[in-house]
Amino acid sequence: MNKKTAVLSLFLSLAAILPGAALGDEMDWEMLSRENAGIRAMLFSRDDPREIFAGSGCAIIHSSDLGFEWQVLFTVKGSNKRVNALKQDETDRNILYAATGEGLFYSPDKGRHWKRLYRGRDYSERECTAVEVFKGSIYLGTGAGLLISRDKGRSWRKVEGELGRCRITAIVIDRKNAGCIYAVSATGVYRSVQPAAAWDKVYGNIVLEDDIEVEEAALDSEENYILPGLRYLAVCADEPGRVYLATARGVYQGDDSAKDWQALTGYGLLSSDIRFLAVSQQGALYALSKAGIFSYDGSRWHERSSRLSAGEIFIIGFDSRDDLYAGCEKGLYKAMLNGPRAVERSSLQGDGASGIPAIKPTQQAAIAYAEVNPEKIKQWRKQAAKKAWMPELSMGLARDTSDLFHWEGGSTVKADDDILRKGRDTVDWDIGLKWDLSEIIWNQDQTSIDVRSKLMVELRQDILDEVTKLYFERIRVKMELDDLAIEDRKKRFEKELKLQELTAQLDGFTGGYFSSHSRPGLVNDYSARR
Repeated sequence: MNKKTAVLSLFLSLAAILPGAALGDEMDWEMLSRENAGIRAMLFSRDDPREIFAGSGCAIIHSSDLGFEWQVLFTVKGSNKRVNALKQDETDRNILYAATGEGLFYSPDKGRHWKRLYRGRDYSERECTAVEVFKGSIYLGTGAGLLISRDKGRSWRKVEGELGRCRITAIVIDRKNAGCIYAVSATGVYRSVQPAAAWDKVYGNIVLEDDIEVEEAALDSEENYILPGLRYLAVCADEPGRVYLATARGVYQGDDSAKDWQALTGYGLLSSDIRFLAVSQQGALYALSKAGIFSYDGSRWHERSSRLSAGEIFIIGFDSRDDLYAGCEKGLYKAMLNGPRAVERSSLQGDGASGIPAIKPTQQAAIAYAEVNPEKIKQWRKQAAKKAWMPELSMGLARDTSDLFHWEGGSTVKADDDILRKGRDTVDWDIGLKWDLSEIIWNQDQTSIDVRSKLMVELRQDILDEVTKLYFERIRVKMELDDLAIEDRKKRFEKELKLQELTAQLDGFTGGYFSSHSRPGLVNDYSARR
């Protein structure tokens, strides 16, 4: 039994004992962006909590009524048209900044008119990844380093050192801590305290690899730009000097203005690949990982996106009222917190009583259908070990027509005796068997098998994660459907449609096993009634 199955079994056991606390506080998600999709940037107005700006693909969109209606303010043109970040000026709320793949754009009138403030010389410099405005200065992160403008974008100065040469992933200002400015790059986290211009490296001197501390690579090494896996940094609102760092290996907490770092527990996270962080005004920490959105309670993580079906999630954030939003592949969503529910064990675990197969055989069916069973690797190793006993067979066949002269002899009366003559040809053939007995000790194929084994484990884990998430999402949708009144036909139809979608996805992963082993009438019961 692997670790994930053990944790899952413990969860189901606790659900039987403590039914009222099994699911905790659930979050529903309301879609706000209508037909606008691909939300990678969000900005909530400081003046009006109902006003939202968002980057949707190559367009900057705006809503003044919490997403009821949207209008396109600006469309980026060029080869790299993505809107990466939106910021509002801290002194003049009418001024907006948009960091895009085609440079930095500026609007003096809340998005009605736009002009370009910065455009780099090449693709990397032109790609603006982050922007912040503080005390009259504009801090701009690009694919080729950090730039600063002290004159509202008329001129730009690139920061010296490695911070001015490597890709910037985030710029964050801690206004409650003496105006600290943090810049996250591919090589580390840097901090500057205004009005000083110096940047100190506060994270990145040590890179952890398999729990072994190793010295960071030299700056001119290509691996130095990708090894740390630093993604984003968030400032804690109620703890001065505390910051959180999102990395490819989990979340790190920095105290005393990021001088002391420690890793937060990964318990509850389905993936340690953290892509974004958000902290509410009350200090609640939320993390966006490869597996979804999670909240931290000080001892473990809790998933909050189990009811969010919006494709890939790009960004999360809070508005001025501490409402949580998520920018996703399918649009902009707002979270709504519901109270805990009391559920029965039979509703949580498919064991035949609920009409669907249990989670474990469903996972096994998915593994078998994808042909990623661990026994496959074991079989490969056995066959590779036997290879040394099998010889390498070689066969040769050659025809030679050169140097076939011979003396004609054997008679003293026949004409032309003792004359040098040339024959037709000779045919040579051979069969060879070759053994390499060293392969009995070590076979070079084992290296290839090790690589394939690693890839197979990763693929199997991805499949198990997705199947587990779909399985319990289907249970949640089924419980919500059972709670709806019969008269609410529209919502029932939407829930039935979602139920069938999740069933189809589970069938796709298991080769139809889920439906074929479910009680008839429970999988597509709505279509049957229609």
